[in-house]
Amino acid sequence: MRTIVILLLLANLTLFGYVQLDSLGSGEGVRLAQQVQPDKITLLTSQQVAALGPDKASALADVCVEWGQFSETDRARALADLEPLALGKLLTQKRVETNASHWVYLPPFSNKPAADRRAAELRAAGLKDVVVVDGGPQRFALALGAFRSEDAANTYVAELRKRGIDDAKAGARQQVVVQASIVVRDPPQAAVAKLREIAPGYPGTDLRLGGCDKPG
Repeated sequence: MRTIVILLLLANLTLFGYVQLDSLGSGEGVRLAQQVQPDKITLLTSQQVAALGPDKASALADVCVEWGQFSETDRARALADLEPLALGKLLTQKRVETNASHWVYLPPFSNKPAADRRAAELRAAGLKDVVVVDGGPQRFALALGAFRSEDAANTYVAELRKRGIDDAKAGARQQVVVQASIVVRDPPQAAVAKLREIAPGYPGTDLRLGGCDKPG
């Protein structure tokens, strides 16, 4: 009987010590002290978010990756490339009017039937943004794409030459072009990695990481 009493006493002492340690080490006061302190929260600018790099930024809230701008054909292809990620409502699109300073083209053909035939050949080869110029000094030339910079236009010319289209040229041409951008809000790391992987396959597009635009 005496042994049982001693064991009960030791058990009570052990329980008392555990409770005291809990109150000192991980009790309510300690939990409150460990909570996020609102007065130390700061909002990051889009430049500060971009400086974090995509891996860290993907863990933040209200961060968007904007990718563009695209022609209609490239926009459809880019969306197809992103479809396996099942981004759902995280992915949106927006129309963008941009001033293009350069274009890629084939020099003017002698007449419209000749230009139409070449345009049909290029479309059959997979080029969708082919337009026959129907007026001005470049009448019957084939417009293959508009770009915001000379470098982007030259990059596309190099890509076309790899595909056997050796007569494509880049030149200056001021025009307003309506294009599209793809926006991914609060992107998962897998989405950021995928975007970085496939973006080089779309000459003339940029990836921009920063704060999301506020609803208009």
